[in-house]
Amino acid sequence: MSLIQLIRGILAYLTIPPLTAAVCLGAIADVHWFRKSKEKAQIFPRTWGKVLCHIANITVRVQGKEHLDPAKPYIFIGNHASMADIMSFSGYIEHDYRWIAKKELFAIPIFGPGMRAVDFISIDRSRGREAVKSLNDAAKRIASGASVILFPEGTRSADGRLQPFKTGAIMLALKAGVDVVPVGFNGTHQAIPKGKLLSRGGDVVLRIGTPIPTKEFKAKDKQMLAELLHQKVAELLDECHRPLPESQNSPIVSAEAEG
Repeated sequence: MSLIQLIRGILAYLTIPPLTAAVCLGAIADVHWFRKSKEKAQIFPRTWGKVLCHIANITVRVQGKEHLDPAKPYIFIGNHASMADIMSFSGYIEHDYRWIAKKELFAIPIFGPGMRAVDFISIDRSRGREAVKSLNDAAKRIASGASVILFPEGTRSADGRLQPFKTGAIMLALKAGVDVVPVGFNGTHQAIPKGKLLSRGGDVVLRIGTPIPTKEFKAKDKQMLAELLHQKVAELLDECHRPLPESQNSPIVSAEAEG
């Protein structure tokens, strides 16, 4: 890593807390006192993503935007290779969508109210009745027109290659009944590998695939849909991000194994 990139990486890392606070406060003020539109307030998370990518020297290109209908809600399904996934998708996907976050984050001062201001969706990741209720509530929000992005791997890939999908995210897609859109995040692992704090910079390409209708699938078909989505995401990835041949025989983690 060059000295200039090291400096940019440090600056990007140090910028995250104050920029996040400023964006949250701006969104809160905008929604409550100025434009009073949660849709227009999406400019704040987009600005957050673009500013961080710029400081970190991450150049983002989006391919396949023509596959999307601006008037339709979607569930975007992508591989999760890096913190740069969130930065790049936030900053450069213009489709109106929301992030899903665990309910505990909504209790954080400034951050929680900021997420509510831009209409992020809360979900209870514990087990039991409340978890089921929050999943159903999230599905209703999506079905009523709120697009979201999900990472079915559940965590960032250690080596940047596509990992098996868990079926929890697939069940949410089936409950919502909207089209799912495969997304391939290319170059994000190289930009900020898992376990690293500083950006190495570089080129990132987000490839958007063709929407897949879910209404023909039932709950019993969740494994089938998960396998199809895993395949479609893999097709959108560069060779270095695709699963190794020996791992392609079991691309799905069952709901019982999710823990």
